[in-house]
Amino acid sequence: MLQRLEIQNIAIIDRVEIELGEGLNVLTGETGAGKSIIIDSINAILGERMSKELIRTGRDKAVVEAVFNVNTDRLSDLFERFGIEGEEDGSLIISREFSASGKNICRINGRIATVSMLKELGERLIDIHGQHDNQSLLRTESHIELLDSFAESKISSLKEEYLKHLESYREIKNKLKKLSGDAGERERKIDILRFQIDEIKKARLKVGEEEEIEKQRNILLNSERIISTLSNAYEALGSGGKLDISALDKINKSVSDFCNIEDYDEKYSALKKRLEAVSYELEDIVSEIRDLRDSIEFEPSVLEELEERLDVLYRLKKKYGDSIEGILEYQENAKKELDEIVNNEEIINKLKDDLEKEDEELYKLAKKINGERIKTAELLESRIGSELQDLEMKNTRFKVNIEFDDSVNDGERKYNNNGLDRVEFLISTNAGEPLKPLSKIASGGEMSRIMLAIKTILANVDKMPTMIFDEIDIGISGIAAQKVGEKLCFISKNHQVISVTHLAQIACMADNNYYIEKVTKDGNTETIVKSLNEEDKRNEIARIIGGAKISDIALKHAEEMLDYAKEFKKAKSNG
Repeated sequence: MLQRLEIQNIAIIDRVEIELGEGLNVLTGETGAGKSIIIDSINAILGERMSKELIRTGRDKAVVEAVFNVNTDRLSDLFERFGIEGEEDGSLIISREFSASGKNICRINGRIATVSMLKELGERLIDIHGQHDNQSLLRTESHIELLDSFAESKISSLKEEYLKHLESYREIKNKLKKLSGDAGERERKIDILRFQIDEIKKARLKVGEEEEIEKQRNILLNSERIISTLSNAYEALGSGGKLDISALDKINKSVSDFCNIEDYDEKYSALKKRLEAVSYELEDIVSEIRDLRDSIEFEPSVLEELEERLDVLYRLKKKYGDSIEGILEYQENAKKELDEIVNNEEIINKLKDDLEKEDEELYKLAKKINGERIKTAELLESRIGSELQDLEMKNTRFKVNIEFDDSVNDGERKYNNNGLDRVEFLISTNAGEPLKPLSKIASGGEMSRIMLAIKTILANVDKMPTMIFDEIDIGISGIAAQKVGEKLCFISKNHQVISVTHLAQIACMADNNYYIEKVTKDGNTETIVKSLNEEDKRNEIARIIGGAKISDIALKHAEEMLDYAKEFKKAKSNG
């Protein structure tokens, strides 16, 4: 759960620290006090895109830091991939700093991270539901995902297998399309491939030859210097040349002189042997120098041949790969492609057989998925119907309409990532009215309650530790508002819930209340957050009921609401 949130320099917030607790946390305050800024700050921690316009006027950067207490086992795969060490006490610290220049610095448990890493982690930590999320209910394409999420692993495991076959199915279709293309294009492709294969073949490439050619080329280009160096060394060490005597002759003379004194002391004998060893080694060196010198002949024609070969290799690398290995790999791939095109009739027939098999497997899996969705839809209809009854939508009928489209067009079925089903939520909010799409009849308040009903049901199967509801109470009041508060209280039994609200019916159900206030200090406007005690809580609920001027009647009403909330929570905990 989210334990602490620290915000610096965002919009009208200078610096705010909020200690959040378990259960239902409710944030209230006047419109424009900064409640939405707090939600924006949490979104920043979750890796959402942040505008530099949010940085407080006169500041260079903004910082958000959140401390969570988490089940490290549930996040172990992400920790391992991100190279993050989980803390023994389950604490997780995420921070994000963004500057006016657009630079982001993100950290997870002190380690530098990316925004995308925050987003992946955030998807396991917090689910934020706001007014705009009701719009997902108006998008028919989102209904199938909501239905499948209620089914847990039953449908997801089938979809995983289905998607593997769908990928194979699409690959085969692409190959068939490629092989069954325009005849003229096919011939042009054959000509190009044959030319490329022949050009590489004629080059008679050898792995490592470029390095060897470069080495020979450098020797020839520097042959004068090399020969001069070797000749000078040979004269100095072996032949004597213009010198009176060579180094080898001098060493041999010393060996001969030591022969005359070696019997006088073993040290002289040892020195003679060492000089003999030097003499033998130097003879080998002199011989090798002579051979190397005599082997080097500067032939302009040889250098020209090497230059031409390097030019061939350069042109081939420019066209087919950045190395000889890459060129040869390109040649092999070109041969395979040419073979496929030339012998495409046989290959096409094989691919058609494979496509038919994949089609059969996909259809079987799509039917199984459809069967699971039908069973899940019946449960979801029943559960949502009960929840809507509790939320004062007593005459409402909710229906999950599933259409299995196995029609064939141009010899193919319309497989997509979700199978062959089209799912749409239908509703009738008044007795006697027919079922219609949500977008046709649901008001904003009804949409909020329908989404809350879905969230309440999914809370039982959802492992999300923290759920945030940002002003989902728009368009509701009275008993309906009371029921929304009770639902949030119910969800908070197994999840940490944070709710931003303007309704007293929700605020009175809170385990922890926070008042968001906009104040002016030294000519500057800023937001402060105050954790409310029992008396503060009563006064805040009275303010919501009666406005800025708190009357005795409003206070009395607030006390009654708080007493009811205590009794409700007590009954639920006992039940």
